[in-house]
Amino acid sequence: MAHAVARTVAPKPTLKKWNSTRHHRCYRAHAVSSSAEEPVRVHGASLPSFDWVPEDAAALRLCEPASAPLRVAVLLSGGVDSSVALSLLQAAGHECVAFYLQIWFQEDFRNTWDACPWEEDLRVAEAVCARTGTALETVALTEAYWDLVVKDSVEEIRKGRTPNPDVLCNSRVKFGAFREWLAKTHPGRFDRVASGHYAAVERDDVTGDAKLVMSGDSFKDQTYFLADLSQEQLRSVMFPVGGMPKAEIRQLAQSAELPNAGRKDSQGICFLGKVKFSEFIAEHLGEMPGDIIEVESGTVLGKHRAYWFHTIGQRSGLFLHGGPWYVAGKDCVNNIVYVTRDYYSLDKARNKFTVAGFNWISGVEPPLESIENLRVKVRHGEKIYPCTSFTFGAVNGERVSDVVIDEDDQGLAPGQYAVFYDGEECLGCGKILEPNVGAIGLTRQATA
Repeated sequence: MAHAVARTVAPKPTLKKWNSTRHHRCYRAHAVSSSAEEPVRVHGASLPSFDWVPEDAAALRLCEPASAPLRVAVLLSGGVDSSVALSLLQAAGHECVAFYLQIWFQEDFRNTWDACPWEEDLRVAEAVCARTGTALETVALTEAYWDLVVKDSVEEIRKGRTPNPDVLCNSRVKFGAFREWLAKTHPGRFDRVASGHYAAVERDDVTGDAKLVMSGDSFKDQTYFLADLSQEQLRSVMFPVGGMPKAEIRQLAQSAELPNAGRKDSQGICFLGKVKFSEFIAEHLGEMPGDIIEVESGTVLGKHRAYWFHTIGQRSGLFLHGGPWYVAGKDCVNNIVYVTRDYYSLDKARNKFTVAGFNWISGVEPPLESIENLRVKVRHGEKIYPCTSFTFGAVNGERVSDVVIDEDDQGLAPGQYAVFYDGEECLGCGKILEPNVGAIGLTRQATA
């Protein structure tokens, strides 16, 4: 017998807004003049020239060396990828200024008071600029980051969806709000904005149109995170390291004697730093306990803290005996998390989903229904699925598509980005819609 559920709507929690006026002892302003009339300086110290060039000139192939000198604003994070990108651009003969984007805002979390990750990143960025003879400016985009990325991401989580803040960060902040800031503070000064992303840009010499192409490292490829860029944004960007595997980038960093050549890659959601995801969500959405119910039997197995702490296919955080248990679906209206021990064996297709809210990088909807080598990623990583069927339609006047991939994906969930490819070219993206495509067994239970 199906489990009877009272149709009581869960209360909407209050979303906390970041307090930009509160003093944060992790914050300090670092900005230096990068005027062409003044010597290049970082914190008052004159910098030496940088005469390094890579042994293999092919390393400069994504730096547009034939167009040098371009005036390039380089997004410098303190990581090895952006540092090598800066070094290659300098070697290609471009005029570079480095910019560190300060978006850290978690001053309310006690576990970050004594260890501010962004300050360490900034110190490394300063050292890289000292080595490469590059001026460095710090740009405070904390409020823009909250309004354009964090706020939307938290709201999506509240609705039971699985957002990707890094996709929004690239289109709305790094190549959005930052470009607007450049236009306001340095009007007409820069020809390109460069970063250390693992992606490549191919340009049409006649029209100037740009294509986003997968990188030379399939594991590290970041076109998934860049699929929400517009044609206007892509035309003005450069990804100097995009055609290289990680090992080659490390070798270049060592060859250039960069101070962070051996530094580990950063992990996790960009705005969280050392804060745990569950702690962040608890801070901004609170807790709302509800039932954990087994799909097959309708048995209440325990209580969850709130449905927004769980995502489809998740095993951790359920704290149930007799597992392993997997999250099979969520009822966000009644605050129920459904689980199963037979996630991989229940007879429920996980190869179909519906997508809407498209962004096409070219600015024009491509003929996806007729592309022979159409492929799709539903998350960052190497895994990419051939599309066996792609059909456009409309729901309530909105352009949507039904997508079928060539095998099951165990973690499809609403809010995820589906990113489409024609061979190696990234065409753009859309968001996976409700109903909860990963909610195995729920239809069978409802009709039992």
